[in-house]
Amino acid sequence: MTESNSRRNFLQKSALASLGLAVPGALVKGQMPRSAMTPNFVVKNGRIRQSIMGWCFNKAFDKEDSKKNTLMLAQHCKDIGLVAMEGISRDLYPDVKKMGLDISLVSGGHGFKNGPCNPKFHDEVVEGLKGAIDAAVEFDCPSVITFTGMRYDGMDDEEAAKRCVETWKEVVPYAEKHNKTLVLEHLNSRDDSHPMKGHPGYFGDDVDFCVDLIKEVGSENFKLLFDIYHVSVMNGDVIRRIDQYKDYIGHYHTAGNPGRGELDDTQEINYPPIMKAILATGYKGFVAQEFIPNWDDPEAALRHAAEVCDV
Repeated sequence: MTESNSRRNFLQKSALASLGLAVPGALVKGQMPRSAMTPNFVVKNGRIRQSIMGWCFNKAFDKEDSKKNTLMLAQHCKDIGLVAMEGISRDLYPDVKKMGLDISLVSGGHGFKNGPCNPKFHDEVVEGLKGAIDAAVEFDCPSVITFTGMRYDGMDDEEAAKRCVETWKEVVPYAEKHNKTLVLEHLNSRDDSHPMKGHPGYFGDDVDFCVDLIKEVGSENFKLLFDIYHVSVMNGDVIRRIDQYKDYIGHYHTAGNPGRGELDDTQEINYPPIMKAILATGYKGFVAQEFIPNWDDPEAALRHAAEVCDV
């Protein structure tokens, strides 16, 4: 190659890089297509403690037997190098623990619809969250999920926010006593294409507002569940918000956007720099994969996501 051709090649590659485009032979890992994933990839770095939200894979392996499906998923997690599961039946916690996986988050205290913004669900929320904290103690899990709940006719936003804070303040001393953390999940209300891709009418659909609620509760045992997919849909500016709210974040979820699918080249979120930003904050907790698999091989989809996030 002549000096002029070499210089021209360098300038062309620099121009592509400056535009954020992939240079031939230098694939952008964050938009990694299925064809480029490492065959039989196993987590190597492990700096991100990867978990999985089991509900996304409820029918991925065996439509007739939910227990068999979950345990198959657990075995795939072990084989790939994930370290935990969440969003599964509490009845299966002992089986999953025996396989050497942690329970990263206890759910089921109350659903995202029946939250404390609505006074008729107050008792359900308080009792449900305390029961979930008991389960977290029993299975050595650090966190319990909570939600604001859905808007309802005649709701006053200021009063609803006040009710949320007051209700959580009733439960937080119980969490503090048992050294467990309640994590409030922000959900998007924008996507109405699927009942689990978006939640029109959800009260806590602005991540900045959710952080304000957390500040009002005022406890180290009440934090934010930062769902990267939902934040991307509703607010954007993901990496800046991770740094801005690092002191308030207690858990993370992933998924591609749009579509809540795999973390591949069909979606707009570039996950490796986000994972690096999470690590830069000093976060030591779990990051749970919560995408709905679209590929014909859901195990390959999970292996691909694990590779993308293993920075």
